[in-house]
Amino acid sequence: MTIVDPTTLRARFAVRLSDLYGSEVPAYTTLLEVSQEVNRRVLERDGARAERLGSIERVTAERHGAIRVGSPAELAQVTRVFGALGMSPTGFYDLRDAHPRPIPVISTAFRPTGRDELAKNPFRVFTSLLVPEDRRFFDADLELRIKEFISRRELFVPELLELADHATADGGLPPDAADRFLDLAIASFALSDDPVDRTWYDELEQISGVAADIAGVGSTHINHLTPRVLDIDELYAAMQARGIEMIDKIQGPPRWNGPDVLLRQTSFRALAEPRRYREADGSITDGTMRVRFGEVEARGIALTPSGRDLYEKAMADPDHWSELIPGSERAFHTQGLAYFTYRPAPLRPSQAPAPGLTPDELLTGGWLIAQPIVYEDFLPRSAAGIFASNLSGAGGADTGQGGAERDISWLAEQIGRPVNVPEELYAAESKASMAQALEQL
Repeated sequence: MTIVDPTTLRARFAVRLSDLYGSEVPAYTTLLEVSQEVNRRVLERDGARAERLGSIERVTAERHGAIRVGSPAELAQVTRVFGALGMSPTGFYDLRDAHPRPIPVISTAFRPTGRDELAKNPFRVFTSLLVPEDRRFFDADLELRIKEFISRRELFVPELLELADHATADGGLPPDAADRFLDLAIASFALSDDPVDRTWYDELEQISGVAADIAGVGSTHINHLTPRVLDIDELYAAMQARGIEMIDKIQGPPRWNGPDVLLRQTSFRALAEPRRYREADGSITDGTMRVRFGEVEARGIALTPSGRDLYEKAMADPDHWSELIPGSERAFHTQGLAYFTYRPAPLRPSQAPAPGLTPDELLTGGWLIAQPIVYEDFLPRSAAGIFASNLSGAGGADTGQGGAERDISWLAEQIGRPVNVPEELYAAESKASMAQALEQL
């Protein structure tokens, strides 16, 4: 019997979700067009160097989405749905202390973890969970009312969850079941036209626009869908030239002539989308809501913990970025600041290397070639900056109150499966490639 495997399910889901979001947010289609135009120009300009961190086929197909949920139970269901697509929870991000504006959520990202799977389709979804127990944002009464509201809604129908479990257990689904799974999954992330309780939504929005978007409506939806671009500065200018209002700046590392590191992101501003409201007197009125935007990203090299420490130091003093950050991939490698994979050099010395040589010595001696590992994950500061640039209302937190303890272990316990640590994935990939390369030598 033919089975549609998780890789194929993921690729089909990503395409259909992109089509859905384009129909709901037409400016997203413009963003895709401009991204592809920029990528073509960069490829023509830079040739093979443009594909140093991924083939143009991968970059063109690449998307990351973002959704928001209100309870650990809802997050556990999300885990089952994305598990069917070969996507695992990876990373822990706490935005509650973020600058310039605290956001009352913790987050993880669901993504493929193997290099082969990432090359086939690197679709990922940044998923945020509201923390109503955090007294910096919500008092006990509001916490209770939020939890009651969340408990009454159903984000994913039982049939979808059952199909997801079958796909995970069986390594895929028969064609008819795969089509049904995709239909139900896409419908789960479509923007609902159900009326929004204005009084309830407004109360939450006074605390946080993100809290209102999560717990002020009866469903979840794609908050943004992000293509990858090879020159984000050129894209930023091109979008403005088309009359699209962008946020104030590009989030993440500054533009410079050295290697791209980690992640740079920007977006067009959240648009006023038509929504229906239920007023206090029970009447239904037409209005607008600004919660969804079009994000775009440029990805760089994955940094080691020492590389991240240097990055944070440089970000605190961006005027001296180029003095603090090495100007070449080789310098990143020599100083142990970034992750690389290895393969034997085609024109390597005929004699085998002496045992015990360091990776840098193997490169210098001409036995190995190093390839930088692309950063597949996210930056809390950048995510918070994007969120804050697209929120209406002041919001804020009462720092005199205590927070609710949350960490990666707590998250794993709530969803019933491990949460990958990104740096451990990169380190394991690098180590495995070195072992394979030495064996070939």
